[in-house]
Amino acid sequence: MNKDPYGQLASSLYASVGKHTRQALGGVGAVLGTITSTGLKLDDFKHEMQDYMVAELPGLLALPRYMAVGASGVRTDSPNWGSVAMDTSFYFDETEVPDAALKLGAGLKPGDRVLAVRVNGGDDVVVVCRVVSGRG
Repeated sequence: MNKDPYGQLASSLYASVGKHTRQALGGVGAVLGTITSTGLKLDDFKHEMQDYMVAELPGLLALPRYMAVGASGVRTDSPNWGSVAMDTSFYFDETEVPDAALKLGAGLKPGDRVLAVRVNGGDDVVVVCRVVSGRG
């Protein structure tokens, strides 16, 4: 039997491209994981990772006008008065804080569930945010 050499070449290329595409996309994407005391454990990878990155979100922080209620105290030097405390309302005007940064890594604790994204062909992992249940 004489087979078509171009058909064999096309079939071989098709199989090879499919294999490489599956390999390239297999290590890319978002995955859930858990912060441990010594690293990050991804749900789809059996080993803990000690070397991972955490997203930091720089930007302009805009705070609306708001009121907070608290206690205000006054200490006197008189032995008869001691200190005086009273409930007080504190009003804060709307403001913007330039060069603010949300540092996600500083707030992560062991046991926290996180969303991580593989980058650089799956060689590196970046923790994007902490995830919580939508029921509460």
